[in-house]
Amino acid sequence: MTARVMLAFLATAGLFYVNIMPALVNGLIDGLGFSNQEAGAIGSANVYGAAFGALFIVFFVKKLNWKIAATIMLAGLITMDLLSMLVHDATIMTGTRFVHGLVGGMLVGTGFAVIARTKETDRTFGVLLFVQFGLGGLGVMFLPGLVPVYGVTVLFWALIAFSTVTLAMLPFLPPYPVADPLTARGEAKAPIRRVPLLLTLLAIFCFQAANMGLYAFIIGLGKHYGLELDFISTTLGIAAWIGLAGAGLVVWMSDRHGHFRPIVWGTVVTALGSAAFVYSDVASVFFIANCLLGVTWAFVIAYMLGLVSTFDAGGQMAALGGFASKMGLASGPAMAAWLLGDDNYFLVIVVAVGVLLLSAFAAWRPSRERDRLARRSRSAAAADTTGPG
Repeated sequence: MTARVMLAFLATAGLFYVNIMPALVNGLIDGLGFSNQEAGAIGSANVYGAAFGALFIVFFVKKLNWKIAATIMLAGLITMDLLSMLVHDATIMTGTRFVHGLVGGMLVGTGFAVIARTKETDRTFGVLLFVQFGLGGLGVMFLPGLVPVYGVTVLFWALIAFSTVTLAMLPFLPPYPVADPLTARGEAKAPIRRVPLLLTLLAIFCFQAANMGLYAFIIGLGKHYGLELDFISTTLGIAAWIGLAGAGLVVWMSDRHGHFRPIVWGTVVTALGSAAFVYSDVASVFFIANCLLGVTWAFVIAYMLGLVSTFDAGGQMAALGGFASKMGLASGPAMAAWLLGDDNYFLVIVVAVGVLLLSAFAAWRPSRERDRLARRSRSAAAADTTGPG
């Protein structure tokens, strides 16, 4: 379990700013006087950089000495965060954070690839989400209140602290070499099935885009339906912590129930929770919907990332899954902003629900096929154990 926690830190360090995004955007506005549009563009640039970094590393991750590469990337993140403290122009900050995201995306892709080489990858991804939601909840709770006292630099110091702790953990991680394809997961090497892989990547993209599209404008949505800011903020903080239950469920369940039921039915429940936001004028509905989505978001995405990691033993497809995830996280808010127009939150909710159902539909085939293959492998292993000799 200790190794899983350290791997979770490794795969989180490059993208931790996403977990404290509300604090980061608010800090840029209050601390540096940036407009909402400027702060939002900086946040998007950070995530788009991460997406392209994750895509770039896919082609090299099997050949890298991942510990050396991770050390260099963590040093790069710390350097970019230090430089960000010196920037007071929105355009320069956008470029600086894009480069930060590029390096961070490569680190996350590397972390995902290493996780794919472990046993029970779903459980490791569950620990990853547990770390992200737990520490992200702390960041969202405390960092906004520190910005007026210490300035916007406190946000970057928080990111530097996370990267430094991760750097200190690296020497204690096992080597996790690329597995022999003939023995990895007990299966012979076979060509990657492109259609199931593409469907899995589509499911990840849609799931992340729909969730982040709503989450990015959830404060405005609550205000639109007449809720008080204090109630909205408290609800979001509680929902982030309750989201730990979703990650905890993954750690506890692992793959004992396969991938189909957790992914497909979990996504359908997420869609139902998102649809409930139509009734956000009822405070209890807004609260319950946020808490439900906190749980299902952490739960489903862990299984989706676990599913994509099963397509190869070296971790390339896991890194590609990280790219799809980040593209969804970056594209969802952009699409939601375009749909929103003059506070058309109903349209945003409806589209988000539709995209979530599309995600469930896309995941249907690859998750069923993977479960079928897993059952066949277990049956073969049982036959070998009980056979003659």
